[in-house]
Parts: sequence; C-alpha cells; structure tokens
Amino acid sequence: MKLSLSSVLAVVLFGSISIANAQGVGADVDKAAKDTGDATKTAAKKTASGTKKAATKTADVTKDAAKDTGDATKTAAKKTSQGTKKAADKTADTTEDAAKKTGSGVKQGAKSVGHVFKKSEEKKPATEQHQ
Repeated sequence: MKLSLSSVLAVVLFGSISIANAQGVGADVDKAAKDTGDATKTAAKKTASGTKKAATKTADVTKDAAKDTGDATKTAAKKTSQGTKKAADKTADTTEDAAKKTGSGVKQGAKSVGHVFKKSEEKKPATEQHQ
C-alpha cells in the first residue's frame, strides 16, 4: 500500500479540523454556562428585591389595618358601655317605679283587708271575737 503525501496530509488536516471544532464547542458551552449563571444571579437579586418590597408593603398595610381595627373596637366598646349604662339606668328607674307601685298596692290592699277584717269583727258577738 502506497500512501501518498497528499493522502496523509488530508487525513491530518481532517483530524485537526475535528479537534478545532471540539475546542470551539467547548468554548461555546463554557460561555453559555457563564451567561446562564449571570442571568440566574440577576434574576435572584431582582426576586429578592421584589420580595423585600412586597414584604414591606404588606407589613405597612397590616399595621394600618390593625390600627383601624383597634380604633373600631375601642369605639364599639365605648358605645356599648354607654348603651349598657343607659339601659341599666332605665331598668333601675323602671324597677323603682314598679316597686313604688307594688308597695302602694300592698299598702292599699292591707288597709282594705284590715277594714274588711274590722267589719267582720264588729259583726261577731263579743264572745267570738277573741278566742
């Protein structure tokens, strides 16, 4: 088998092209990995910043809502207290009026019974009055 110089040169040239292409692909993969790493790092920073801003806004809104709720609760408690006091005063007045009326009725009833009893005693003969 006779190999010519041109054939050997062709084989060497063909082999070196494959190696050069392999090195180019390796460089491209390395660059793509670095670009992906940089993009991931930037996205992580932006996400962290957005999360921090959202958390701050949420805290502010929660604080305002808690304050509003506290104010509303305080106002409602004050109104309830005032309403309860008025109702208690009204109940006391009504109870006092009812007690006066009841006392007056009992007094009149006692007089009436005493009067009836006195009349019945007067009608009995003296021997039956005190037994």
